[in-house]
Amino acid sequence: MSPHNQAYFEALKQKIVAIMQQSYPGINPSISDWKGQEITDFQEELRLKVNARISEKWFYTHMKSGKSSVPRIDMLNLLSRYAGYANWDDFVYHNSEITGDASVAIPAPKSANRFFLLVPMLALLVVLIFYGLFKLFNTREYRFSFYDADTREPITGSPVEVTLLSDGESPVKNLVSPDGSFLLKTDQSLIRMVVKAPYYRSDTITRMVKKLNREEKVMLHADDYALMIHYYSMMKVDDWQKRRTRLEAMIDDAAVICQVVSDKEATGMALFNKDEFIDKMTMPAGSLKNIEILGSQMRENKIMVLRFRVNTKRK
Repeated sequence: MSPHNQAYFEALKQKIVAIMQQSYPGINPSISDWKGQEITDFQEELRLKVNARISEKWFYTHMKSGKSSVPRIDMLNLLSRYAGYANWDDFVYHNSEITGDASVAIPAPKSANRFFLLVPMLALLVVLIFYGLFKLFNTREYRFSFYDADTREPITGSPVEVTLLSDGESPVKNLVSPDGSFLLKTDQSLIRMVVKAPYYRSDTITRMVKKLNREEKVMLHADDYALMIHYYSMMKVDDWQKRRTRLEAMIDDAAVICQVVSDKEATGMALFNKDEFIDKMTMPAGSLKNIEILGSQMRENKIMVLRFRVNTKRK
């Protein structure tokens, strides 16, 4: 055995002492000073843990002195297993710093290993580049224009709200420009949006957009009841009972009716039930004049929710 192996063997004996101290805390920390019962305890430990048997003579020959001979490889393997290693080579590999022996240092990756490391990384990089290019070249700008389904005229000057719906994402709300159009940049082929506008029924629009057709016309259907309430608030009529009868037929008994009140200092709301709202709409001196409908919801052809404000600027 080389001097290096002698140094490793001395280190292994120190590891053995540390393992023995776990079972026998009072044992002598110097293995060369063991004798009698200490040697007997060590023999029993080897028998129980690694199924190895040594004689007292073997112990004195190989373990008692720093100048003692290094055991055969089979015994080195057994002693290394007792110390918690797979075998002698495993012990040397994990304790190479003892001698600074470069021959047992962690080997540098071979070129083949580097190849297998670099190829997946390069493949991932290529995939990311192609994905980025795909997103870039497939992103298109589409224009959605909103029209009245009855008059076929564009809806302009009205606050049309578009809520984009995407899988796995929160809805995104946008306002249509004053010319009645909405620009959307996307790389998706399927577009879903909820469109809301005063005096029009809310609608969920689904479109399979085409790269060559970037102009889409969306038809919105008028909310007749909302229009009628708006007209009633502006008209001068003599037959108030007839107006009341019509409003009662249009509005659900459990309807929630909300007036948005705003001034320079604050914004608030006033809530009405069906009867309160009809009273204010049908009494000659009623306070609800020039109503602007902000939004409504229908249930079974009756108004279930109504939001409005009073336009005080209009005479």
